[in-house]
Amino acid sequence: MVEILRKISNADWFTQFITGVILLAGVIVGLETYPSIVEQWSSALHFADRLILIIFTIEVVVKMGAEGSKPWRYFRDPWNIFDFLIVFAAYMPIDAQFITVLRLARVLRVLKLVRALPKLQIIVSALLKSIPSMGYVSLLLLLLFYLFAVTGTFLFGENDPVHFRNLQLSMLTLFRVVTLEDWTDVMYIQMYGCEGYGYGGMEHLCTNSTAHPLFGAGFFVTFVLIGTMIVLNLFVGVIMSGMEEAQREQELLRELEDRPASVQSDVRDLLKQTVALQSSLERLQAQLKVQEEGKP
Repeated sequence: MVEILRKISNADWFTQFITGVILLAGVIVGLETYPSIVEQWSSALHFADRLILIIFTIEVVVKMGAEGSKPWRYFRDPWNIFDFLIVFAAYMPIDAQFITVLRLARVLRVLKLVRALPKLQIIVSALLKSIPSMGYVSLLLLLLFYLFAVTGTFLFGENDPVHFRNLQLSMLTLFRVVTLEDWTDVMYIQMYGCEGYGYGGMEHLCTNSTAHPLFGAGFFVTFVLIGTMIVLNLFVGVIMSGMEEAQREQELLRELEDRPASVQSDVRDLLKQTVALQSSLERLQAQLKVQEEGKP
């Protein structure tokens, strides 16, 4: 029986069938956003939702049964935990006041498509692996925003109270600038003064027009070059590094598909330990480098 469940779990037709059900679940969730469709087809939609839940439950049972006498191995894969939680949430006794939680669980079914498509799974894994490194890049970007926001508030606050009245508004304006959304309009206000540009219909807010033709242009051009062209590209580099690491892991796991489940589980654990050890070595090398640079 265990061997049969294992064959079903690893079969291509089973994966393709589950993928089709996930797509159907996504379509049904989308249709339920239209009140007229829900009112007319409520019974059919409810039946389809129950059927999808049953299929997902069978999927969990099959995959747990494929682990034989050690069903807890099913939970060693984070994606399996995600699938299990989605199914489990649908069976929880939820009152009408918590119906939003149930709807959210049904929307999350669409994310099961990530598990069904290996290429998409690699991308998500790369993003997750990049989060620690992205934190340091985000900290660098936050420092950049803070320095330019303080400078912009001091220099442009009186001339342009709409965009630089206080520190938090200045940071929001700089976020607009770094996304390149009409950032030249903000720059021209500082270059020509609020009386000369950008305050049409808001003249009552322009109480102290001051033009900064050179410094205004230099401020925004410098911020765009550093924030958009350099710092944001660091995010791309971090994600690409995570993508390469995720692809290597995927290739190793693909080589294990034909091996026994116990061997696959042991190798997965070894692979995780190897990745953790590699990260520890990289941090140790960085610390040693810092210590060597600090020596006279």
